[in-house]
Amino acid sequence: MKNSMIMDLHVHTTISKCSKLTLEEILDNAAIQGLDGVCITDHDTMDVRHRIDEGIQANGLCVIFGMEYATPDGDFLLFGPFEYLEPGLDARQLLQMVDNKGGVAIAAHPFRPGRSVSEFAVREGLCSVVERVNGRNKPEANEQTLEWFDRYDLAASGGSDAHSLEELGRTPSRILAPIAGRADFIEALKAGLIEPATHLT
Repeated sequence: MKNSMIMDLHVHTTISKCSKLTLEEILDNAAIQGLDGVCITDHDTMDVRHRIDEGIQANGLCVIFGMEYATPDGDFLLFGPFEYLEPGLDARQLLQMVDNKGGVAIAAHPFRPGRSVSEFAVREGLCSVVERVNGRNKPEANEQTLEWFDRYDLAASGGSDAHSLEELGRTPSRILAPIAGRADFIEALKAGLIEPATHLT
């Protein structure tokens, strides 16, 4: 197993109504895009678990299940025991629950117009990992995240926010630890062993 891994942490399948990227396309093409792993983060659901087993696949790709959870104070990528999580929590309730259950959250595209993350989430220490680079953001939205990294002690991630095969792996993360499954992944993120694997803004 590699000591560090290149992973796309923000990928939507056709389980998300807005995505045309199939699970089969992800499995067949992730390695071609230079990825060692992929996090499936469909909107408000982890139903991907009904279609594939989590962990290391037959072709060596590491697949982690998560979700992108929408709140009035922004969207968060969640990883943990949240298969039956209902929608409708506000950000403070959500992030406290994630911590209580031993999971981890990433503030997704925090400065995207119309889907921005409220600053209290990082100011109050409720969310310590922030998507520094999002593949669907405009450059200025990615650049604005630097304001938070100047003010707060945060770990930075990258994610393609892929909704199509062309977007898969566009802005991945480097995980500075070997990852075989969800527990390893959560532990690495909590320890801050993550960085964007691209210099794009």
